[in-house]
Amino acid sequence: EGDTVTLRCRRWRDKSVTGVRFYHDGKDLGGPLRGAELSLSPLQLHHGGRYTCGGWVEYWGSRWEVTKEVTVTV
Repeated sequence: EGDTVTLRCRRWRDKSVTGVRFYHDGKDLGGPLRGAELSLSPLQLHHGGRYTCGGWVEYWGSRWEVTKEVTVTV
């Protein structure tokens, strides 16, 4: 608790991602974000759980993709 954790939404081979939205345990945290980072600061117990992000990627035309989950344990 008390630290800062920064989650970055990236795609394979660092292809650009725009219109990023983050999800915590399936709940949309709002957005879209201008950047591709979500900062949890100061880290608190309720921040624990499963996170994913989604965004538009340039890959044979734009399309919406959602990443695999990462788990934050506090």
